[in-house]
Amino acid sequence: MTQPKVLFLDEPTIGLDPQTRIRIWEYVKDINQQGTTIFLTTHYMDEADQLSDRISIIDHGKIIVTGRSWELKNALGEDLIYLETSNNLEAAESLRKLDSVKGIREKAKGIVVLVNTDGTYLLPEIMDRLRIGGIKIKAVNLKKPSMDDVFVHYTGRELRDSGAEKGSVVVQRAGRR
Repeated sequence: MTQPKVLFLDEPTIGLDPQTRIRIWEYVKDINQQGTTIFLTTHYMDEADQLSDRISIIDHGKIIVTGRSWELKNALGEDLIYLETSNNLEAAESLRKLDSVKGIREKAKGIVVLVNTDGTYLLPEIMDRLRIGGIKIKAVNLKKPSMDDVFVHYTGRELRDSGAEKGSVVVQRAGRR
């Protein structure tokens, strides 16, 4: 292949096994590093997240949002922290008093779910507060918004939902010359 200034790819890894997908993306990254700007469409949100400089989500033929992966995910504004403790009710009451907790979403199935704009910085504060209060932490999980969450947020449906085939993602990698 020549070294074009711009390369358009339409779902180049659809239906491929993981090893082949990795090889294709290594090749695409290599030609990008050599200066080729790449536009591609994909339904694989992980590819869009990992490989792009900028992402545009298209719904019913119109671009509805464009940005960098981290900008789109941060725009959702919520990290979720899932906690299982020795006393979930007491933990929820204690953590509700923290100014940095936006809310406690649910306490179902033995789990306390905290909503925050940046859970990475909140986790140490949570741990300290619960330990001081004598509450044992059994499990903790931090979930940051994913590109799947972004897609659902902006289109109102998942890719597998009825009519979702009209939504797609365009990824841009600028040339590196």
